[in-house]
Amino acid sequence: MSLFRPTLSDGDRLDVGGSAVRLKVNPRARRVSLRLDRTRREIVATAPSPRRLSEAAAFARERAGWIAERMAELPDTAPLSPGMLIEVFGRPVRLDAGGGRARWIEPEDGSTPRIVAMGEGEGYARAVILVIRRRAAEVLTARTAHYAARLGAPMPKVSVADAKSRWGSCKPGPQGTPGVIRYSWRLALAPFEVADYVAAHECAHLRELNHGPRFWAHVRDLVGDERRHRAWLRAEGARLHAFGR
Repeated sequence: MSLFRPTLSDGDRLDVGGSAVRLKVNPRARRVSLRLDRTRREIVATAPSPRRLSEAAAFARERAGWIAERMAELPDTAPLSPGMLIEVFGRPVRLDAGGGRARWIEPEDGSTPRIVAMGEGEGYARAVILVIRRRAAEVLTARTAHYAARLGAPMPKVSVADAKSRWGSCKPGPQGTPGVIRYSWRLALAPFEVADYVAAHECAHLRELNHGPRFWAHVRDLVGDERRHRAWLRAEGARLHAFGR
C-alpha cells in the first residue's frame, strides 16, 4: 500500500455517492465551498489554492447528502427516439426514423414539421442534434443580419457551438469591419422570442462591448424589455442543456 496520498489537481473529478464532483482552484475564493453547476450537471468543489484541494475533496465527501439533494433538483434527461415531440424555436417538431441524410421536413400543408434520421440510441440522437444545429445556424444567422442592419453594423460571421457557460458571445472586428458572433445551438430549444433576444443582445455588443447603460438602451430599442427573456434562460437553461443527454 502506498504511503502517500494521491496528488489532486485543478479539474480532477471525484465520485461522491454516485454524483460527479469537479475540483476547482479559484485564487479569489476565501474558503472551500461547494456549488451546483446546473449546465454541466455536476458539483464544483472550489479551493482557494492547489494546496487546499484535498480539503475541498474531503468537504465534498462530508456533504454527500447535500450533494445528492442538489443533483436531484436537476431536470431529468430524456434520450431522443422516433415518435417524440420536441419544440424547436417554440414550434412542435416530431422525430421520425428514416434512411438517408438526417433532415428537416417542412410539410406543404403547414402541419407539424418533422426531423427524419436513421440509427439507434446515441447515433440517432447525434443525427437529430445535427439537424437542430443546422436549423439554429439558419435562424440565428437571419436574426443577426436583421439586428446588425438595424444597428448599422457590418454583418458579422456567425457560428453555433455547444457552449456550456454562455448562450452567445461577440467579438467586434476592427473599426468598420465585420465581427464574429457565436451562439449555443441549444437556443433552438428555447421559444423564438428568447433566442431572438440573445441575437439582439450579441448584436448590441457590435456597438457597445460592455453591459453599460448605452448597451442596454440598444437592446431595449431592438426587443423591448429584456428581463423576462433573461429570467426564462435562468429558469430553463438547465433543461436545455439536459436535452439529448
